[in-house]
Amino acid sequence: QVQLVQSGGGLVEPGGSLRLSCAASGSIFSINWMGWYRQTPENEREEVGRVTGAGATTYADSVKGRFTITTDISQKTVFLQMNSLKPEDTAVYHCYAQITIDSFGSKWHGWGQGTQVTVSS
Repeated sequence: QVQLVQSGGGLVEPGGSLRLSCAASGSIFSINWMGWYRQTPENEREEVGRVTGAGATTYADSVKGRFTITTDISQKTVFLQMNSLKPEDTAVYHCYAQITIDSFGSKWHGWGQGTQVTVSS
């Protein structure tokens, strides 16, 4: 039906940068919002931020000013640019989305496969 496929991630030193991407494919009528959440090694889940179909963005206080979410609507892709990374940003990052899949307004919710981000010297 709908798939979210992520790329990016890896190991970076504190202060470094990484970029994640997430592409949606399948039966997509319109994208209501796409975003990112992360799951820490302590199993805590935190929403990092999201962007609406209209382009409005929200961020967790912990990442404001360091992380930026952008989209390429034509490619149905959302990006997470992470700068000034800290060890406490270490987590598995998942993209997730709410997508309208037909003209009747049927909605799909789902998430990507996850990607590990490790911030360590």
